[in-house]
Order: sequence, then C-alpha cells, then structure tokens
Amino acid sequence: MEFALPEHLPAVLGEMDTFIEREIRPLELSNIQYFDHRREFARTDIERGGVPAGEWEDLLAEMRSRADRAGWLRYGLPASVGGRGGSNLDMAVIREHLAAKGLGLHNDLQNESSIVGNFPRVIMMERFGTAEQRRDWSEALITGERAMAFGLTEPGHGSDATWLQTSARRTSGGWLINGSKRFMTGVHQSSHAVIFARTSGEPGQARGITAFVVPTDAPGFDVPFYWWTFNMPSDHGEVELREVYVHESAVLGELDRGLDVAQTFLHENRIRQAAASLGAAQYCIDQAVEYASERMVFGKALAVNQAIQWPLVELQTEAQMVRLLVHYTASQLDRKPHMEVSDKVAMANYRANRLVCEAADRAMQVFGGLGYTRHQPFEHIYRHHRRYRITEGSEEIQIRRIAQRMFDFGRASR
Repeated sequence: MEFALPEHLPAVLGEMDTFIEREIRPLELSNIQYFDHRREFARTDIERGGVPAGEWEDLLAEMRSRADRAGWLRYGLPASVGGRGGSNLDMAVIREHLAAKGLGLHNDLQNESSIVGNFPRVIMMERFGTAEQRRDWSEALITGERAMAFGLTEPGHGSDATWLQTSARRTSGGWLINGSKRFMTGVHQSSHAVIFARTSGEPGQARGITAFVVPTDAPGFDVPFYWWTFNMPSDHGEVELREVYVHESAVLGELDRGLDVAQTFLHENRIRQAAASLGAAQYCIDQAVEYASERMVFGKALAVNQAIQWPLVELQTEAQMVRLLVHYTASQLDRKPHMEVSDKVAMANYRANRLVCEAADRAMQVFGGLGYTRHQPFEHIYRHHRRYRITEGSEEIQIRRIAQRMFDFGRASR
C-alpha cells in the first residue's frame, strides 16, 4: 500500500490556504459574531422557529461565491459541471485539512458549507436525472440559485427506511403522495424536495420505493415546525404530505428503485463526513496538547502529568489509525463501485464520528473550566459531530453493515 499522498495534493493544500487567508479570513473577521462565543445566537433566527438567520446564510453564500470564482468550490465535481474531477482521496484529504484548521468561514461544520463543496445532490442528479432534470438542477444546485431538501426519514422510520410509510399512487398524468417526513434538512429555503415513497411491493422490501422531486409549494406540502436540536440553529423540518400531486416527470431515477438514489447520496456523504470528523478531532487534540504545554499548575507545565499525556496519546494513536482507514477507503472508492466498499465506508464513518466526540470531550477536560465555556470551540464541535453518530445511518447501522459483510447474513434474503 502506498502511504504517501498523491504528488499534486501538497501543492493544492498550499494554494488553498493562500486563498483562505487572502479571500475568506478577512470576510470572517468582519463577521466574527458568527464564529466567536456568540455564534449560536447570531446564527439563529428565533422568531422564525429557530432556523438559520438570513444574514448568516447570506455570508455563507458569499463565501461559496468567492470559492467558485477562484476555482475551489467545484473541485470534487466532474468537468461536465465545471469541476476539476477531484478524486475521493483528494476530497478526503482536503476535508480533513480544512476541518483541522478549526472553526471558520472556510469550512463551517454546522451547515456543511466549505470552500470545497460537497455536492451529493449534484452527483445524485447527474447519475440518475433525465437530461431535463440535469439541465434544470445541476448548475443551480452548485451556485445556490436553487436548493433541494432530502426526505427519507419519517416519524416512525429512520434507519429502517424500507419500512417507510409514505406512499404514492398513480393518477391522471402523475402521482399523488401521502405521508410524512422528519428532520428534512434545508427545507426552509428549498424550492423542491426529494421525497421517497412506496409505489409498489410490501413493507420491508427494498424494491418498490421511488424518488420524486416535489415542489415545496405544492398544495398539501406542509412544514408545521422545525425541530430545535442539540446544535442550533436548526433547519430540520417536520413535513406532512396530503394528496400532493406531481407530474410523471417528477420521478428521479428508475421507478421502484429509489433506494439506489438514496444510497448514492449517503455514500457520497459518509466518507467526506468521516474525513471532516477526523480533521476536527485532530484540531481538538492539537489544541489540548498546546494548552497543556503552556498551562502552569503547581509550578510546572500541565503536560508533565501522565493523566494529561496518556488520554491524548490514545486519541492521537486512534486518529492516525482512522486516517489510514479513511485514505484507504477513499482510494478504494476511486477504483471500485461504492457498494463493494460499503463496509469500509461504514468502518471509517462510525470510528471517525466517535473519535471526534471523544477528542472534543477530552479537550474540554484538559482546558478545565475554560474548556466548558463557549469562548472555546470544543462544545460546538462536540454538539455538531454528535449528530453524525445518529444521522445518515447510525453507528449501530454502520456496525451492522460491517457484520453483514463479515458473516454474510444477508445471503438468505438475496
């Protein structure tokens, strides 16, 4: 196995850092209320149900616009949509590098906004969309001209997606959709949502679920409230669909094969998510080491105490092992179909997400009372990354996926 990074990457990271210091850092400093101890309050619009404040989202849009003009935003996308064709390994290294810089406008954890964009919806559209859908959506999703929410989770069903209760039945020229969705991220600013609904088959069957592109202003599409979460602001809406009509052209991908669309979305996210969690974990470790080396207690540096050293050594060792796993998995994704590597993606994802929570918690402990304040970033990092141990496949589901490959217990159902 080759452990060195591809030759082009160090230079890419250097150019990226220069761009951040020249274009993004000054913009961040002039809007520092979104990144210092006031961040959660400045970002949240209490009067609109706790969704992100408009000024905060405008700032993120300006960051993305500058990154796009400089050629960074689309780095991981194919040339067909103006990208640079960055590999999965490229994206993993870049995502880790950006997260390891700590909180900042260059790579905001809460919104998953970054100067190097992660565009699972674009990949989803390019892979499964018709020519008309790709024309209408791909470029608009990249520039932010249009936004599309993703509706798979339901009040009664999360990881057990094949048991979802939202249904669609044929009618004249299209479909009528009925059901409900939960935690639909970004629906507050989305003109459309990808809604997964059963169109045939029985509960528990993977086949028979279809993806529909549904206008959020369609009659019967309602967002009664937004969930307030551990990490605010929240744009995770509760959605109800009552006799929502869509045209036949709203189907995304093959009829009854909607879970193929969903899996593409999830796998595109999981490996990049793992890399970002690793980077944030490394940031927490590095900050704790630096503080412990400078902090004087009982006339000596805090770092001389083994009770401080050993937990950080354990975390650093874990980080290095996860880093090798993330790089290996990303390189395999560049060579093989994603379903063939799904167990490795699961390993990298759940271990990295668990690591960052442990690293943030340990950094708080090393910093003592100061670490518990919002003047340090660790509580924010912990609260953000804690959700990834649940969302997009809980760590229990990730572990189950690995066990399925190890023990081949899915054979009986094939």
